[in-house]
Amino acid sequence: MNQLKLHRRQFLQGIGVGTAAVTLAACSSTEEGADGEKRPHYVMMFDQTKCTGCGRCKDACNEANDLPEGMARLTLERQSDRVEGAVCPTCGKTECHCDRKYVRVSCQQCQKAPCVMVCPTGAAYRDEKTGIVTMDGSKCAGCKYCIGACPYNARQINENTDVADNCDFCLHSKLAKGELPACVQACRYDALVFGDANDPNSYVARLLAVKNTQRIRPHLGTEPSLRYVAKLKPEV
Repeated sequence: MNQLKLHRRQFLQGIGVGTAAVTLAACSSTEEGADGEKRPHYVMMFDQTKCTGCGRCKDACNEANDLPEGMARLTLERQSDRVEGAVCPTCGKTECHCDRKYVRVSCQQCQKAPCVMVCPTGAAYRDEKTGIVTMDGSKCAGCKYCIGACPYNARQINENTDVADNCDFCLHSKLAKGELPACVQACRYDALVFGDANDPNSYVARLLAVKNTQRIRPHLGTEPSLRYVAKLKPEV
């Protein structure tokens, strides 16, 4: 089965695209649910080498989660390693799009999520069944502690609900119906892959075993569940 599929500079400072990638052969969680069974570890892989920046993922997310106009749970940041006026090593021109690349900016779905740790009401929590970080709107006091605690600038207040919001892999929309996240379904280029990394037979687990991937700011110890396949600069 085919694996279906702009801003915040601070978020990007830790990605290190263009440097040697960190190999993450496994990313299994050792956490258990209330019943003692091993909980799944849902992860998403964003492949920068395949993303064209079309924005279909963002549009699909907005529609699936009924987000207000001007709000987005994810954005695509365009990057370039080129020095203005420098000759492109690929085509030899000074103006081209050969090095154009994008990176997904969204909630990192941390295994040790600061937003959950600081929430005084329990509104920001980890879903017991899936382990996904999400929100209970009925408990949110709008204090914005979770927004301030997020080191990835990936949380915001939904103006329609006055509740803090984050990408939760479409837990309450698509996943609730047994579907893949809206962004993954919408991607035409297989730049997004989603699944349970604790299932060795899953497509995402098999990819993580052979792909060099990165996490944003791993030194913070938040253990992000969003993995990035970097598009590296060509050797000259």
